[in-house]
Amino acid sequence: MERIKPRTLSGFMELLPPAQQQMERIMEIIRSSYALYGFTPLDTPIIEASEILLAKGGGETEKQIYRFSKGDSDLSLRFDLTVPLAKYVTLHYPDLSFPFKRYQIGKVYRGERAQRGRFREFYQADIDVIGDGQLDITNDAEIPAIIYTVFSRMGLKKFQIRINNRKILNGFYAMLGLTEKSGDIMRTVDKLEKIGPDIVRAIFVDDLGISAEQADEILGFTAIHGTNDEVLAALEGYRGRNALFDEGLSELSTVARYLGGFGVPQENFAVDLTIARGLDYYTGTVYETTLLDHPEIGSVCSGGRYDNLAEYYTDRQMPGVGISIGLTRLFYVLGEQGMLNDALPTAPADVLILPMTDDLSAAVSLATTLRSRGLRTQLYNEAKKFKAKMNYADKLGVPFILILGEDELASGVVTLKNMLTGEQQKLSPEAAADFVADAVAKHKGIAPVLDK
Repeated sequence: MERIKPRTLSGFMELLPPAQQQMERIMEIIRSSYALYGFTPLDTPIIEASEILLAKGGGETEKQIYRFSKGDSDLSLRFDLTVPLAKYVTLHYPDLSFPFKRYQIGKVYRGERAQRGRFREFYQADIDVIGDGQLDITNDAEIPAIIYTVFSRMGLKKFQIRINNRKILNGFYAMLGLTEKSGDIMRTVDKLEKIGPDIVRAIFVDDLGISAEQADEILGFTAIHGTNDEVLAALEGYRGRNALFDEGLSELSTVARYLGGFGVPQENFAVDLTIARGLDYYTGTVYETTLLDHPEIGSVCSGGRYDNLAEYYTDRQMPGVGISIGLTRLFYVLGEQGMLNDALPTAPADVLILPMTDDLSAAVSLATTLRSRGLRTQLYNEAKKFKAKMNYADKLGVPFILILGEDELASGVVTLKNMLTGEQQKLSPEAAADFVADAVAKHKGIAPVLDK
């Protein structure tokens, strides 16, 4: 029989056990942080009817989607978590309480060209608040607090949540009589950091047909900087010239005012007038989160406010606000930057029991006792030599082993070996369990990410 060479498809991440443990720890932090703010977990199918996923399709979405037929069914793999959410709230509307707050961590699929840090199968970690008819602006202020909690718990310190409001931008371009060109302008402004203001100005004038005076006014507007209060004060100078601008400024000021109360330090958020986000989707507050020492990574968490989540499935107005963390990409770039904490325990068990007798009854009983204490316990059942058993423990990285031989059974003790220090001692089973439990508790607060 010809053997098939095992391989993993390009664009699909497959981790070894220690790295998977690091990923699971980050997921646990995200999940518990989302739950801390009262969001309910949601899990939607990976496969949906193509007409559901492609209701707002076209362009790049249809090119990248994984689509196939099964019998008479036209099916597709979900390419994000937002469209399935829209279907979900429409389908289950009578059974949901609004505002509906959900979080979801799940895999999505995009058939784009696989490249460094870009995957075809990847985890997204989303939260959204969906309103029924309306949604208060304070929800927009709570979202950055959740982002701050997530990244702080991971171990990151030097990050910044950049916020803006699309109504301010649309209102400003309307003041200049440039509404029809606003999309092209915002796409060009988005390149400011990469290509600089001189090239951006040239594109405005030469490619977009904007006057030199208008180009200068746009660049002057996007260059407004300083503390958050200073930026907002500068924006007040434009108030009264456009109703949409005024509405956006009031919303942005409210969000900034509440952020401190939600526990977000001033140094971790900034009003940034260059932020626009998805031009055909977001309609109000927008967010981008960057690591200050690694701007080359780009945004690690983004999102914003949208007017109508489920417009393709229902006539009900369902405004919402949410963010998404591209978890697989974030994990990849953290590893590439050497920011994953090697001190994080990644062994699958806290303790490994090595029975040295043919009768395993005492070892089985000890394992049951340890597990009842909440300790992750593995029992080595194989009839191997002691050296092989120790090699197994060492390769797993288990911090403690309990040796149970004839002498230990006769004395009613166990031999506890600390695999990190090499020290070993004889203790009663209860004392050994206490020792391991105390050590494990000390390691539970280790952050998975080093902010260096």
